[in-house]
Amino acid sequence: MNTKFYKNCDASELTEAAEILKNGGLVAIPTETVYGLAANAYNGKAVSKVFEAKGRPTDNPMIVHISKLEEIHPLVTDFPEKAKALAEAYWPGPLTMILPKSDLVPREVAPRLETVAVRMPSHPIARKIIELAGVPLAAPSANSSGSPSPTTAQHVLNDLDGKIDAIVDGGECDVGIESTVITLATDVPRLLRPGGITLQQLEAVLGHVDVDPAVLSELKEGVAPASPGMKYKHYSPKAEVYIVEGSLESFKFLIDSEYRDGDMALCFNGEETDIPVTCLSFGDENDLDSQAHLLFAQLRKFDELGAKRVFVRAPSNEGVGLGVYNRLLRAAAFKVIKPPVIYGLTGQTGAGKSTVGEILSEKGYLIVDGDVAARAVVEKGSPVLKELSDTFGSDILDENGELIRAALAKKAFSTEENRQKLNSITHPAVTKWAIDFVKENLNESHKGVIVDAAAIFDSDIKRYCSKMIVVTAPEEERLARILSRDGLTEEAAMLRIKAQKDEQYYKERADILVRNYAPYNLSQELELL
Repeated sequence: MNTKFYKNCDASELTEAAEILKNGGLVAIPTETVYGLAANAYNGKAVSKVFEAKGRPTDNPMIVHISKLEEIHPLVTDFPEKAKALAEAYWPGPLTMILPKSDLVPREVAPRLETVAVRMPSHPIARKIIELAGVPLAAPSANSSGSPSPTTAQHVLNDLDGKIDAIVDGGECDVGIESTVITLATDVPRLLRPGGITLQQLEAVLGHVDVDPAVLSELKEGVAPASPGMKYKHYSPKAEVYIVEGSLESFKFLIDSEYRDGDMALCFNGEETDIPVTCLSFGDENDLDSQAHLLFAQLRKFDELGAKRVFVRAPSNEGVGLGVYNRLLRAAAFKVIKPPVIYGLTGQTGAGKSTVGEILSEKGYLIVDGDVAARAVVEKGSPVLKELSDTFGSDILDENGELIRAALAKKAFSTEENRQKLNSITHPAVTKWAIDFVKENLNESHKGVIVDAAAIFDSDIKRYCSKMIVVTAPEEERLARILSRDGLTEEAAMLRIKAQKDEQYYKERADILVRNYAPYNLSQELELL
């Protein structure tokens, strides 16, 4: 089949597209949501061609599109006041209503259902084609079934060229995800598929609206889908998609800890440069309309890039975000990952961070000890120790090939350049050790992860920390603790204290400040963790 491509959208092209539809053909048309693959809704044979062209499961119902309100009456047996109120508020627009169907609606449009889904698109080209065709149009998304919905004519051409009669290029779709679907064929109106008209907007007209469990979970086995997008894996690129809930820091930890060749990420604007894999963005974190608009186009790009796995920053599920999250759930086949919440724990020497770490361990957190990690990566025979020896000289090793820490410190901290060399060798190894430790030891009983490290602000690990816990105490109290704990002279203890950054440095970088001195109580200081 030679698929015609109408780019000018002038009167002659739209008339020709309408004639194809009247004669039982298939035409992809633009709407404000996504491109739809349209057929005469009164022609069961024409509707059957849609299933064939898309490879669509035959029990998946379609939405019937009308150009003006009076066209709904032949399609339904009842048009209740609630439906009239919604139509007045949101039609034309991205809202589909499910109502009891008339006998004029062929079974192919709504398999095994006594209802029909109807909407009036706001895109002027879509409505003009419906008007010229003189019949309502059954039109699911104009893509290969299961792949991301098309938001440009080129997307349609990529999927369906040679399988349908024509494509009308009406530009890029404004909304970017399919219409909101609400059924009014139940005692209480029920949201079946979220979209550009939000739950809050529906309730502003109707009062309480139930949300179908299938919006955020899989449809139960054996239940017929009452709306498109409820039953099957949808909207997915060829890559495996995973939704990742939590902070950006947790997301980065997941990417680094699970990395394989072919991994890519979908994130929010501005995060691309901080994620160490090929990364596309789909709008600002708080711009839900932008996320909806870009979602499907970006999912399609991952196929062009050859992605094998795509990790997606979970959007909000409020407002239009519920529609975005719903589409991602189906794209991911409900694969949702919740990486651990990771906190950094630090403080000046003698402040008592180890004591705080012990309390947090008792509260259920997995503790990653930075000192243990730093010692582990420079054990005798380790690649890190060899690189340190090659960089700073073999005299940093004793006769048994073990590290002489004082000798390394003398050289490494002699200049800023040497300090940076030290960090470039040790930090990646310590970070990998910490990642591996978490992967091996974290389980469902843990509330989260605490990375206990004195120099965490200068380390690579801080990129994974959602919040920084800083333990503080007055200098005289810290001095007393060091003298009691380490058996140093007061002079040696003060040298150790003065070698660190001052208290203000730590406080400025703290998300959670823990005061470990009288009259404060540590349990109360940590009660929110």
